[in-house]
Amino acid sequence: MIRFEIHGENITVTDPIRNYIEDKVSKLERYFTNVPEAIAHVKIKTYQDSRSKVEVTIPLKDVTLRAEERHEDLYAGIDLITNKLERQVRKYKTKVNRKYRDKGRDKDVFATSVDASSPEESEDNDSDNEIEIIRSKQFALKPMDSEEAVLQMNLLGHDFYIFTDAETDETSIVYKRKDGKYGLIETSIQ
Repeated sequence: MIRFEIHGENITVTDPIRNYIEDKVSKLERYFTNVPEAIAHVKIKTYQDSRSKVEVTIPLKDVTLRAEERHEDLYAGIDLITNKLERQVRKYKTKVNRKYRDKGRDKDVFATSVDASSPEESEDNDSDNEIEIIRSKQFALKPMDSEEAVLQMNLLGHDFYIFTDAETDETSIVYKRKDGKYGLIETSIQ
């Protein structure tokens, strides 16, 4: 069952908006045989030029679904987000089913009544079906704080930098955001 946390910035999330989001995003549940307990984090932001941005993040056990869309019409943006999330689920479903079929086992996560992908998608995205890693690097993770990691990232001219947090001894990642600011991803062992 998908539950919703919907937050608005520069907009009041009214019942019609909330109901529309819940109705559209809940349709993803049909892709699962056992609908996972999940919380859909939805952020809606409106700008002065009346454009809106909708972000939906649904962390699941094995994958995180995330989509973002900017549009003049909030409801059209929600529709586009739902389409993106459905494509992500279908693509992931195809990969999981293929992986377990190749191993001679069935994985009972996704519903079989819904097609894994439409014929147009499978023809157009044959190159997406196989993930090819063309380069591999190895390096030692130096213990440091996040500020030093940002400095290292900027020195290297990269958009992200992986390091061991000196305080927690866990692997963390700093990254440059589209707005020019920085983000930090902290990991933990579960």
